[in-house]
Amino acid sequence: MAAIFYHLGRQPALKEHVPEFVAYSLLAGALYAVAVYLVEQSRLGLPALLIILGGAFAFRFLLLGVEPQLSDDVYRYQWEGRVQRAHLNPYTVYPAMPELRKFQDPKHPLRTGPTTPTLYPPLTEAALAWIESVRGYKRLFTVLDLSSLGVVLLLLAALKQPLHRSVAYAWNPTVVVSFAMGGHHDSLAILALLVANLLIITHRRVLSIVFLAAAFLAKLYPLLLLPVFITSFKETSRTIVARRLPAAASVLAPLGIFGGVVLLGYVPYLSAGGRLLRGLSDYAAGWEANDSVFRLILHAGNSKAQAELVAAALLLGLAVYAVRSRMTPLRASLLLTASLVLVSPDAFPWYFTWSIPFLCFYPSAPWLLASVVAVLGYTPVIAYAAGLPYRDSPWVLALEYVPVYAWLGVEMLRLRHDLVRPNER
Repeated sequence: MAAIFYHLGRQPALKEHVPEFVAYSLLAGALYAVAVYLVEQSRLGLPALLIILGGAFAFRFLLLGVEPQLSDDVYRYQWEGRVQRAHLNPYTVYPAMPELRKFQDPKHPLRTGPTTPTLYPPLTEAALAWIESVRGYKRLFTVLDLSSLGVVLLLLAALKQPLHRSVAYAWNPTVVVSFAMGGHHDSLAILALLVANLLIITHRRVLSIVFLAAAFLAKLYPLLLLPVFITSFKETSRTIVARRLPAAASVLAPLGIFGGVVLLGYVPYLSAGGRLLRGLSDYAAGWEANDSVFRLILHAGNSKAQAELVAAALLLGLAVYAVRSRMTPLRASLLLTASLVLVSPDAFPWYFTWSIPFLCFYPSAPWLLASVVAVLGYTPVIAYAAGLPYRDSPWVLALEYVPVYAWLGVEMLRLRHDLVRPNER
């Protein structure tokens, strides 16, 4: 795996060799799967753990020097950071404004969303304003990625699970490429969500809600987990104050904490008024990429709005199931983040990183496969680099998703069989 990442990290024109990149990444994914299997099937000691941690650092270091070419996101980060340092509100401006073109990198003009204001939440915006260079973004989000690995180790220790299971996150090629090579900001939300889970497991529930709000302020998807965290807050709090609170107050308290932190995060940008969500709405209306379930719903229905409604209903149903079944926040984090990627109209490869840390606690072979083959989501870069529209191939989508859904189906049938068989006896 180190040899593969060494090779990829020394490609000056990776955008022109996407098929080779995908092939090498899939090979790294196969080796990664072998490593995960060995960890699950073997009793390993300290040397193996040191190899896992050493590999995690080495893989990322080997890719830090390569210029991001598979996504232009980091250059949008750079533009938004410059805009904020010029004391402009990123929720009210966009790159195509003539007077703001000077903030773009001349070597990397922004082609994606030139007339769309930012869709990133405030905590991410604060991080973008803090760093000035592309390499700085890559270093920051890689450090946050490695910090997430540290929290995974703490969670495994708290749950008395083998620390070697951290390999499921530490060596995942999609994770390594997304942050060390691509410089994507998602590692900020992943870290905050993992800390929120650690805090609620260690009975620091107020702080867990604070960090869940921080995760939402970095990337909006953790909002899905708020009902699960509230349920855990209400049912398992051991503080004297919480025991004296009525049931309604035990729900309102975490809601108030979450809302207060979110409001505090948005305060510096409130001058945007009703335009705070314009970038997000433009993105939702105009983008569809590497999707699976959503694409099927869309083709079966009449409009994108209808498909979005069905997808939202599916997610809501899963969230209700997680609450009613009293699922732990950690398990619900895997279920809901993975489901969100599957039903979302946009499932870029780096979106799969949201759920990968939770495979360390709840190994799932089908989702492990999904995290590896997600690299196929980079194939539209081939046409995009040539100036053509960013479009997915139905054949590549089938290659990426059909084995995953087939395996999920087999697992569900096996689970149903295991549940029914005792009743038959």
